Amino acid sequence: MKKFFRRYTPNPSELKNHKNLGWLGKHLHNASLWNFNRKSISKAFAVGLFCAFVPVPFQMLLAAPAAVVFSANLPISVALVWITNPLTMPPIFYGCYKLGAWILSVGIEQDFIMSLDYVWQVFDIIWQPFLLGCLIISVMSSALGYFGIQIIYRYKAYKRVNQF
Repeated sequence: MKKFFRRYTPNPSELKNHKNLGWLGKHLHNASLWNFNRKSISKAFAVGLFCAFVPVPFQMLLAAPAAVVFSANLPISVALVWITNPLTMPPIFYGCYKLGAWILSVGIEQDFIMSLDYVWQVFDIIWQPFLLGCLIISVMSSALGYFGIQIIYRYKAYKRVNQF
């Protein structure tokens, strides 16, 4: 799997001088942003999964600086936000809304329609449960991703050691 990611990962030396990247360009020489090790990939899963469930457009613009701040693998952090893409976003965010409404004991809109116009009409009613659900799912998926990668790496190391 490392070979697959390394094959499609851009060369950091080519990116750090790119003028369109702004302030991010000067941080791209940091080796931890490009490493494929347990620490870097676990942090990348935490960052990417957290940003994936933040209900804003262009979540990659949140994941990239967060990967720099937390020294996470940049390509994986940015790629993971695509869990919520235009096809999966409506059902995922509806699930977040339902979770938030259940926790807040708020009645769920019975006539809920999956359209942007409808959401804007009832936004004053649904914003609190929606944002609470998104926050809970972001934190939980981030923690599960981080610890899940840690466990997978340790399990593989254990299997390698006990194989001989």
